[in-house]
Order: sequence, then C-alpha cells, then structure tokens
Amino acid sequence: MSSLRAGILGCGGFAHRHAQILAALGDQVEMVAFCSRNPANAQAFADQYTGGQGAVFTDHHAMFEQAGLDLVIICLPPHGHTDEVERAAERGIHLLIEKPIALTSEQGWRMVGAAERAGIKTQVGFMYRFGDAVERLRAMLDSGEAGMAGLMSARYFCNALHADWWRARDKSGGQVVEQAIHMFDLLRYLLGDAVSVYSRQENLFHRDVPGYTIEDVSATVVGFASGAIGVVYATNAAIPGKWINDYRVVAHRLTAEFASANQATFVFTDDPERPPLVIDSDRDFRTAQTQDLLDAIQTGGSTRTPLREGALTLDLVLGAVRSAETRAEVRL
Repeated sequence: MSSLRAGILGCGGFAHRHAQILAALGDQVEMVAFCSRNPANAQAFADQYTGGQGAVFTDHHAMFEQAGLDLVIICLPPHGHTDEVERAAERGIHLLIEKPIALTSEQGWRMVGAAERAGIKTQVGFMYRFGDAVERLRAMLDSGEAGMAGLMSARYFCNALHADWWRARDKSGGQVVEQAIHMFDLLRYLLGDAVSVYSRQENLFHRDVPGYTIEDVSATVVGFASGAIGVVYATNAAIPGKWINDYRVVAHRLTAEFASANQATFVFTDDPERPPLVIDSDRDFRTAQTQDLLDAIQTGGSTRTPLREGALTLDLVLGAVRSAETRAEVRL
C-alpha cells in the first residue's frame, strides 16, 4: 500500500503530538498539508515536520479541494467545529478527530451520518481505550473470565487555568464535556450502554477569575442497561502541576485497581489462591490509536472508536450537564 497523504487541521499545541506520531510511522503516512486560521502556525508545522515542503492553508475547504488528502487529523477546540467532517466525507478523506467531537448532539450525529454514508474510516481521540491494562480487562469481560462488571469509579484531577476558551462554557462545554469525557468514555467502553445520568457540578474555587464560567468540581452517577453503576468525579482545583486520572472496576470475579490505562492490578476475588495479575506497560496508546485507524483503512475493517462512539459518549456528558442544570436525573 502506498503512503497515505495526510493533513492536519488545527495547528495548536496538542497537534504536535499527532504530527510526531505521523512522522514516526515511516512510509505508512506522508504529511503534505497543514491548516490553521493563523497561517504562521501552519507554516511552523510545515517547516518542522516537512522541511517546508507541506502546503499551508487557512481554510479547510481549500485544503480538502487542493491537497489530495487520504487522511486528516482534526485538532480543533470544541467551539471550532463547523462542517469539516462533512466536507472530508464528501471527498472520501478518512479522519481522526479529537474529543469532544462537537458541543451539541445534533452536530455530533450529523458528523456520524456524513461519515457513515460516505463509508470513510473514522477514529475519535479516546486513546485510553488503547491502554494495555484497559485492553486486558475488556478482553476478560468479553470472554466471561472476569464475570459481569457491576461498579466503576473514575477520577480526573488537575489544577490549571488552561486556555481562555477552555474556561468559557460556550466554547468548551465545561470540564466534564471537554476533559473528564475521557473517563465517561471508559465507563461506556467497559460497562456498556448508558441509560441514565445524574450529576452535580459547581464552580467553587474560580468565581473571581474573569471568564471562568465552567464547573471546577463535579460528581456524576451513570446507570447502565446491565444494571451496573458508574461514578465519575472531577475537579480543576486539586494539585497544581499534576494530571491525575485513575479508576477502579468491580466485576463478579475480579476487582481491578488502575493507576493508569497502562497500569493496573487485577485481584481475582473468586479464587483466593490465584495471585494478582499486575500489568505495568509503557505502551504509547496514542500511537496505537493511530495505527488502528491506518489498519482499518488498509483492511477495510472497523476502528475501535468510530465517530458513532464519539457521539454516544458526547450524549452521555451532555446529559450530565443537563442533569446538573435541572438538578434531576436524565434518561438517555
């Protein structure tokens, strides 16, 4: 298979990680185009990753029309999404899109419809699904070795002011929607279909920060079709300089303590004689996520996290926001 011609849409700080991954994939991918509203940012990417050979655009329509892309990496902030998925789909351009895919359910499902009608391969940036320990537990749940999962708790702790847009609810959706959404996606990945959500979200510590209109503490309970229960608690007022996300899963035959998506201890509660399983991996799950998309493009198979999964997780966190606003449980 010849190299896929790839472009990057949104040349901010986080896009560098995707560019580094593409650059390390050898002859599988060739970066040929970069698009940003700030042409200097796009040019900087072209200079750094293609020695100035990559084409520079300030409009994604022009990039899709002129660059001959096979693949686009979309690294836009939530409020920056417009019609880029629909236009990529029209041209048969496969895509990886960062989370959340939109700020409204309607826009998210329009993206899904366009991609599925066109038959393009898509991947949403929920990279923790590719963690070694998460992958191992999912396999044990699927095989029945772990029994049914009944309870999962997950936390997301940080303490930073982030970008101006991140602090504004109309631009980011809030910490649950833009950041802790990773934890909600893991709940869905391991526990199945969510059917209800109840959430409390408050701004307790940043009321005097101009433009800070999102929550900085939250706690959410999610109900699942199986009867399982998930709990996500998050804050932007914990330890400065630390980004903590960890989780615990109680299944019928084991309890899993995750320090990260790659590191966990599984205790087999149905067999006291069986030693715990310790997983301590350094897998680059973002690279694994990208490789999964490339494999799907090459084989015609499915990705682990297509746009449909991104829309379902988006609906869950938007349901949590509605619950916090109404102080009532929301059925999904």
